[in-house]
Amino acid sequence: MGQLVQVVGSLLVLAAFVGVQRGWFSAVSKRSLALNVAGSAVLAVEAVIEGQWGFLLLEGVWAIVSAVGLVAALRGRTPAAAQH
Repeated sequence: MGQLVQVVGSLLVLAAFVGVQRGWFSAVSKRSLALNVAGSAVLAVEAVIEGQWGFLLLEGVWAIVSAVGLVAALRGRTPAAAQH
């Protein structure tokens, strides 16, 4: 079951990456940020369960940064990454 959860989380993060690379949406779009939050949060939880602390650091920070950007986008503000 853990492998399936990891694959689903990875596919969510990769969907955001592919969508941005293909120009289907921007890196700071609600869609991209939501996919990143969901996928990285799933992977962070899985990392905790498996005791993979380096992976938890990566995915936990990824989830937090994406969540901050998503909250800003939902509030109608431009995420900091889009201002450069």
